[in-house]
Amino acid sequence: MANKDNIFATPRDHVGDFCFDDAVADVFPDMINRSVPGYQTIIDTIGELGQAYVTPHSNVFDLGCSLGAASLSVARRCPANQCDIFAIDSSEAMVKRCQRVVDAFNLPNAIHVSEGYAQSASINNASMVIMNFTMQFIAPDERREIVKRVYDGLNPGGIFVLSEKVQHEQEAGNALINTLHLNFKRHNGYSELEISQKRAALENVMLIDSFSTHEKRLRNVGFSDVVMWYKCYNFMSLVAIK
Repeated sequence: MANKDNIFATPRDHVGDFCFDDAVADVFPDMINRSVPGYQTIIDTIGELGQAYVTPHSNVFDLGCSLGAASLSVARRCPANQCDIFAIDSSEAMVKRCQRVVDAFNLPNAIHVSEGYAQSASINNASMVIMNFTMQFIAPDERREIVKRVYDGLNPGGIFVLSEKVQHEQEAGNALINTLHLNFKRHNGYSELEISQKRAALENVMLIDSFSTHEKRLRNVGFSDVVMWYKCYNFMSLVAIK
């Protein structure tokens, strides 16, 4: 059973910036399932997309892999020995736990876990690249270069799966989806204190774009099509096709 997320349940005199440390890694499955609507649907569909698009003897890159849920989904859905999956995360705490998770299973496709940054990952011979709620934690002025690196490292016909929290471009619509998301968190047992303190912790480190900003960036580097296949409140997942 997943450890319960109560990181922000106690009042703090000062709320520091959110980071993916040991405390977050210990409760991450509970945190993300209670915070991101449809997270398991996204993970399951990433595996389905891998089954459809990953080609024999190619690579899959999961940038910002956290505990490896997306990597595991692809590894299980693809035919045996179809690909090598490279699960990369900048958090030492996440990488250590991800490696333990991967080691616990006899998987049909190998997952190679390593510590590193999406900005410097060497992407090559890729039929699929995944960034599942990762780009939003990367400095905005570095995002285009990452997307370009992903595009250059993908084989023709390869896909880039990008899941992100997004903002609506008009104020009233943005308020609407933010309210729906806050209610989602309340319904999942988060208190007003937890919601408020986590919001403060994320304020300086999670900088979100609109869907149109993501789409323009992807098309500008050369992706032939951008498909938003999932959206609930202010969370979406898209597939960009090379």
